[in-house]
Amino acid sequence: MLSIRNATASDTKLILDFIRKLAEYEREPNAVVATEEDLLRDGFGPEPKYRCLIAEWHNVPAGFAFYFFIYSTWLGRPGIYLEDLFVLPGMRGKGIGLGLLRRLAQIAVEENCYGMRWQVLDWNQTAIDFYHGLGATKMDGWDTMRLIEPALSRLARGESEE
Repeated sequence: MLSIRNATASDTKLILDFIRKLAEYEREPNAVVATEEDLLRDGFGPEPKYRCLIAEWHNVPAGFAFYFFIYSTWLGRPGIYLEDLFVLPGMRGKGIGLGLLRRLAQIAVEENCYGMRWQVLDWNQTAIDFYHGLGATKMDGWDTMRLIEPALSRLARGESEE
């Protein structure tokens, strides 16, 4: 039986384990530098930067959805950004991913959100097909950009890239 609950501070070790397993699945096993302390500080302090749902199958941790709120200036409403969705390989095919997404959709409706956004790797056709089956659409014409260290600090200091 599937149950989905909000993560608590005592789940930080479990959340980090899910993050590491997701990184392995996404072919980046050494990319995770986050620590339990980071997750505790940023998710369970006075001003949480993220929220997390834990899925359990017969009381055994099976997956998670890691998300935060964003805002659409054009729509004048908040939205949910789904940073990570992961179900353990041995737990797939039981409706756990669907259950996590359904709960996120319920939260989005409860919070008057315009919708949800996330990214999917272009090689993950199984996930792409799954998302299309839910009615999700690809945002054509948009490329993801990011600014990380050391360029982030250079920009903050007013220095230019040379």
